[in-house]
Amino acid sequence: MLTDAVSFLQSHDDILLIAHVSPDGDTLGSSFALFGALRAANKRVQVVCEDAVPALYAFLPFSENLVPPERARAAGAVVCVDCADLARTGRCETLFRAAKATLNIDHHGTNEGYADVNYVKASAATGELIYRLLTELRLPVGRDVAACLYAAISTDTGNFSYSNTTPDTFRITAELLDAGIDLPDLSRRLFRTTPFKKLRLQALVTEKTKLYEGGRIGVAFVTLDEIASCGAKAEDTEGIIDLIRDIDTVEIAVFLRESEDGAVRASLRGKTCGNVSKIATRYQGGGHRLAAGCTLNMPIAEAAETMLAAARRQLQEDCR
Repeated sequence: MLTDAVSFLQSHDDILLIAHVSPDGDTLGSSFALFGALRAANKRVQVVCEDAVPALYAFLPFSENLVPPERARAAGAVVCVDCADLARTGRCETLFRAAKATLNIDHHGTNEGYADVNYVKASAATGELIYRLLTELRLPVGRDVAACLYAAISTDTGNFSYSNTTPDTFRITAELLDAGIDLPDLSRRLFRTTPFKKLRLQALVTEKTKLYEGGRIGVAFVTLDEIASCGAKAEDTEGIIDLIRDIDTVEIAVFLRESEDGAVRASLRGKTCGNVSKIATRYQGGGHRLAAGCTLNMPIAEAAETMLAAARRQLQEDCR
């Protein structure tokens, strides 16, 4: 798997990287790190995503290079980065299907290997896989690439607090520190900076959260109008699911938001026992045992009821 991915990147000189829709720190940090390293190796590289870089991650090195699929050049080699399935590529799927050679780099347990070459391995973050790739390729991990990898790994581990954090996670992070990253600055930007509009949205979600099954399930949803009423955007909903999960009694948390394409995006979190990836996969989504997501094509109130019913079934199955 790793050796095949190394061979893939060595044998192609015009490479297009795809980050998933509603991009988070892992898909962006991993994509930008790979972009920077491959460009330094004199390869032609593009980073493409259906959505723009959220303000939270706009400070990352190489972020200015991300383009929408409509502006991308067709490339013979396409790499999906942190995309659990092809649906996560959004409008970039056309670029993937047009490529002569495809590579899938991902750490999600629900990833079934949809590319020609698949480097899919359970890890704390896709950023860890990118680090291993760069090491095998013998490409230098300079300060900018290291900063991107730190963003990828730290955000997907909840600042090294989630159960997916391993000794290898800390070993890799130590190497990133050796590369000269500014840890206090990165931590402040990633975890200690909240725009007031997002704070208002968090307050609204907190007010709308409802508890079920003796407080073991927490559910909240927001409409596009409600997001706009806070002066916020869809990107400001990132991380809000954690507010619901962190309620002391909650085992399964559900957060839903309307999206501009008319669909409903559902974020799911488990605390100790609820395997939310099983919920997500029933609705063509995916993820990890304690963190997953899916898209529902129905009115948001109906979507909330659908996810509540699924959470109740999963609670009975996993959390007896």
